[in-house]
Amino acid sequence: MAKGHRSQIKRERNAKKDTRPSAKLSYARVSVQKACFVLDAIRGKDVQTALGIVTYNPRYASTLIKKLLESAVANAENNNGMDPSRLYVEECYANKGPTMKRVKPRAQGRAYRIEKRMSHITVVLNER
Repeated sequence: MAKGHRSQIKRERNAKKDTRPSAKLSYARVSVQKACFVLDAIRGKDVQTALGIVTYNPRYASTLIKKLLESAVANAENNNGMDPSRLYVEECYANKGPTMKRVKPRAQGRAYRIEKRMSHITVVLNER
C-alpha cells in the first residue's frame, strides 16, 4: 500500500503524464467483441498498413476505427510534432460502455429483452 497523505498520492499519480499520442471514441454503438476483431488486426502495425487494413475491412467497426486512427495521427503530428511515417499502433483496445435495454414483443404476451451494447475505443500510437 502506498505511503503518504491521499492528496500526495494523487499528485504523484497524476504527475506521470502519458505523452504518447492517442485518440478515444466514447459511446461507440458497436459491441466490444465486434470492435476487437478489427483492433486485433491493426495492433502493432505501422500506421499506413493499419489504415489499409481498416479501409478494406467490411466490418462496421472498421469505419469508426479508421476515423479514430486518422485522428490519432493528426494528434501526433500537430500536438507532439512526430513524423507520421514513423508511427505505429502501440496499443488499441475497447472497453465496455453502457448498454441500452430495449424490449421486443413476442408471441402470447411475452417480451424479450434486446441489449444494444456500446464501447469506448482507444488507439495509442508511438514512434519507431
